[in-house]
Amino acid sequence: MEQIKRLHLLLTVKESAMDVPVNLEARRRIAFFTNSLFMDMPCAPKVRNMLSFSVLTPYYKEDVLFSLKELQLENEDGVSILFYLQKIYPDEWKNFLQRVSCETEGDVLEQKEKVEELRRWASYRGQTLSRTVRGMMYYRQALELQSFLDMAKDEEIFEGYKVQVQQSIQDEHKTSQRSLWAQLQAVADLKFTYVVSCQMYGIQKRSGDDRAKNILDLMLSYPSLRVAYIDEVEEREKDKSQKVYYSVLVKAVDQLDQIIYRIKLPGRAILGEGKPENQNHAIIFTRGEGLQTIDMNQDNYLEEAFKMRNLLQEFFEDHGVRPPTILGLREHIFTGSVSSLAWFMSNQETSFVTIGQRLLANPLKVRFHYGHPDVFDRLFHITRGGISKASKVINLSEDIFAGFNSTLRQGNVTHHEYIQVGKGRDVGLNQISLFEAKIANGNGEQTLSRDIYRLGHRFDFFRMMSCYFTTVGFYFSTLVTVVTVYVFLYGRLYLVLSGLEKQVVRQAGILHNTALEAALASQSFVQLGMLMALPMVMEIGLERGFRNALSDFVVMQLQLAPVFFTFSLGTKTHYYGRTLLHGGAEYRATGRGFVVFHAKFADNYRFYSRSHFVKGIELLMLLIVYNVFGETYHNTVSYLLITVSMWFMVGTWLFAPFLFNPSGFEWQKIVDDWTDWNKWINNRGGIGVSVEKSWESWWEKEHEHLKYTGLRGQLCEILLSLRFFLYQYGLVYHLNITGTHKSVLTVSMGRRRFSADFQLVFRLLKGLLFIGFIAVIIVLYLVLHMTVRDLFACILAFMPTGWAILQIAQTCKPFVHRIGFWGSVRALARGYEFIMGLLLFAPVAVLAWFPFVSEFQTRLLFNQAFSRGLQISRILAGRKKDWSSKSKE
Repeated sequence: MEQIKRLHLLLTVKESAMDVPVNLEARRRIAFFTNSLFMDMPCAPKVRNMLSFSVLTPYYKEDVLFSLKELQLENEDGVSILFYLQKIYPDEWKNFLQRVSCETEGDVLEQKEKVEELRRWASYRGQTLSRTVRGMMYYRQALELQSFLDMAKDEEIFEGYKVQVQQSIQDEHKTSQRSLWAQLQAVADLKFTYVVSCQMYGIQKRSGDDRAKNILDLMLSYPSLRVAYIDEVEEREKDKSQKVYYSVLVKAVDQLDQIIYRIKLPGRAILGEGKPENQNHAIIFTRGEGLQTIDMNQDNYLEEAFKMRNLLQEFFEDHGVRPPTILGLREHIFTGSVSSLAWFMSNQETSFVTIGQRLLANPLKVRFHYGHPDVFDRLFHITRGGISKASKVINLSEDIFAGFNSTLRQGNVTHHEYIQVGKGRDVGLNQISLFEAKIANGNGEQTLSRDIYRLGHRFDFFRMMSCYFTTVGFYFSTLVTVVTVYVFLYGRLYLVLSGLEKQVVRQAGILHNTALEAALASQSFVQLGMLMALPMVMEIGLERGFRNALSDFVVMQLQLAPVFFTFSLGTKTHYYGRTLLHGGAEYRATGRGFVVFHAKFADNYRFYSRSHFVKGIELLMLLIVYNVFGETYHNTVSYLLITVSMWFMVGTWLFAPFLFNPSGFEWQKIVDDWTDWNKWINNRGGIGVSVEKSWESWWEKEHEHLKYTGLRGQLCEILLSLRFFLYQYGLVYHLNITGTHKSVLTVSMGRRRFSADFQLVFRLLKGLLFIGFIAVIIVLYLVLHMTVRDLFACILAFMPTGWAILQIAQTCKPFVHRIGFWGSVRALARGYEFIMGLLLFAPVAVLAWFPFVSEFQTRLLFNQAFSRGLQISRILAGRKKDWSSKSKE
């Protein structure tokens, strides 16, 4: 009968448009919550009978609460964080003004209390600690309300939760008996503990840092919040002064922090990687059977907190041979609306934390711990090595090692999708690339770790293969993909320059082989990464319908998502390969702010020079040579099908950083970037000179990994550099001036060393060399009948040769230093860097001449509301400048 009534309601009740929330985030949360109620989940026990749990959040120096100055600070385009948030969340801004009874931003700024509300409103929409703490404290609110439903009588429930709480507080003051409110508080305290491990809180407090004050304000706002930190003090023992370290837990009492526990440590707490060590020192202050690890850029929702009782019951459910030791949760990426790049990352991450981890958990049984917000069996893990391995370098990605450890110790990792936690991701290309570089470095270290070795030996064949392809195998396959492109092009280059390809094509009559062209077309389709988007489309289709999935897929293609993902391919390949060869993985701070600023050309060059630009230029030269020397017998369709994906990859690796750079094609910024680039590349390095100030400092830092690599790494670097000599050798034999002479001595290399001590002599020498070079070109043209094609081929041949010499010299730096040639190597490297910078800068500068390019880029990167707001702000900024100039006149 109940089911018939439900069916009747579904068929007859029509929801009014007035009842549907305008806010898209509210719709999403309501839709997910209602759908999750129909998923399989354990029955919730009473709060008194549920498992107790703790939440642990590691924090270092990130933003706690935005200050008014930070919110109003404008960037070069006149865009502030507050302006940005108003345009990204227009309906929420309107609701905020209505809530504080104000009509404009100016009205809000007139009152101190409302300014504090404004700071909180903005901070709750960024990746701040205050947002995380507010979200996690929803667990306590949920437990108090659920305790009320468990303990209250029927008539009290009908009167309402708030009414009963207020009445019980008043009765407690009158009768001096324990009220219902006090009982609810006590039960919540027994079942829930929240510890934020603020590693630097003691130092910040002593230095008067605003972040310490903001953390104290959080403790005052949430009395049950606990903060752990490492206290470093000087103590005298036997007439000796020494540093002593303590793990300290504090709470807020009477507007101050009060120490609860103070535990002396045997030495420095931070010996390995910072984040896992920060968690390890504070885990002793957690309580209960469950432990949820939450990063400081996460959020939670009240409706999801109600389901925590159900989730903890999973520890008692049947999940196979072994009981679960880690309960995996899904995440919602809340930064997807910030920019197109953030949307790409959001869709990619959503597909991984849903359809991806669902498959890994069941049936593959190879899901590990991929970061927060998984719930650990606390007693199982603290008695088996903890939740965070923290050895320097090798445990850079400490999260997944917790999953490895749990599985190796006969644990079981499950995944549950009826509950979700919010998660912030990086929103700018430089931030995303730093994050992906860190993950690639971490996977390189995992490949070299004994944990993967042990898992491979202990798994059965199917779990072993599943584990491989879902962890280090993905990065290794990515590396092989890019290496295959190199091998293919160098192999084709050999066939072209040796004449073998010409003979094969003509003799086999392959020019009209349609079957080959069809195979190449499908290969190109795969290489462009279309199939990589299939899991993403499937997950969106399952959750929001396949019409929406197809629509999102088309929009992503129009917003150049393939460009972004192909660029990410280069980031993963470079850092994973370098870690395998040389080790030396390091943590890379990405920053979690709003990216509405323009990255300078010098910054982009520093970030992507070795990972993308050098490789992109090398592939570009290979494609040019392949096209030039094989054009007489190439079939156009076959050539395009073979190389289209490679041309696309080259263009992406060279120019994606400028395409996804806000205001990257504005002429004035281009001029400023060129001035800054010249200043940076000509500045001398030295002790104390940062990489942002000097090319020399950056160049030394960029090759620092070669200092610590072993003999194997050095030999690999030298062998890889030798490909440029073979490349040059083949090209020179195609010059008309060589005729039929095929001696190795055709290519002669001279080595010159320039001294900076004799400036006049140096300038005269440069002049003579230039005149001599012109004279040699004229003689070769008149006497040996050198052609323009020969000159072009010489440039293509000898430029890589010089780069090979540089690579070998950097690998053998101690030897080059001893013989006194390091200054010459550095001068040659500066010249190459300048030429590469010029090649990259010129096309960007040409595009900046056309105003529509900049407008197209803004619409590509940001949503329509912000794009319109940005255009208006620029107009207003221009008017302000005009008005100020007129007033001066």
